[in-house]
Amino acid sequence: MSTNQAEYQVLRDTICERGTARLYVLVGGLIAWGALVVALLIAELEATISLVPLLVLATTFEINFFMHTGVERIGRYIQVFFEERADAIGWETTAMNYGTKFPSGLDPLFSIIFAAATSLNFLTSLIAEHRPGSIAISLGAHIAFGYRIISARKRAASQRALDLDRFRNLAKER
Repeated sequence: MSTNQAEYQVLRDTICERGTARLYVLVGGLIAWGALVVALLIAELEATISLVPLLVLATTFEINFFMHTGVERIGRYIQVFFEERADAIGWETTAMNYGTKFPSGLDPLFSIIFAAATSLNFLTSLIAEHRPGSIAISLGAHIAFGYRIISARKRAASQRALDLDRFRNLAKER
């Protein structure tokens, strides 16, 4: 097996492994978040404690976003340095063209799930005991995370084209 073939295989394997791992991170993070919310509600702690499950939710989102970004970047690398250089249309080129021509509305960042969980998390903070300012602090943190979800989704939507352009520029420099 040549170095190029070995690199291609390792990159394709990485895409597969990270894609699967993202789903495990999502499910595991949501289970941890839900269990923490229930435990804190049972313990009847102060409202600002809802920031702890929010941190779990945000961490799960960031890991998912990081893995998605990495997988997409590897895909664009394969597209430029393996498919375009060989003047071949492979999976990466076809998948990108398909997504452009037939937008499906799929959300690889699971934004709706995270937004719903964030809203639910905030609502649970309203049930808890309150100190002055605790609702404002909780609301601010939840809004900040909601903004992060929206900004990450926008960034992810433009990432393929941006990475493709950047890798093409790098390929020209070689």
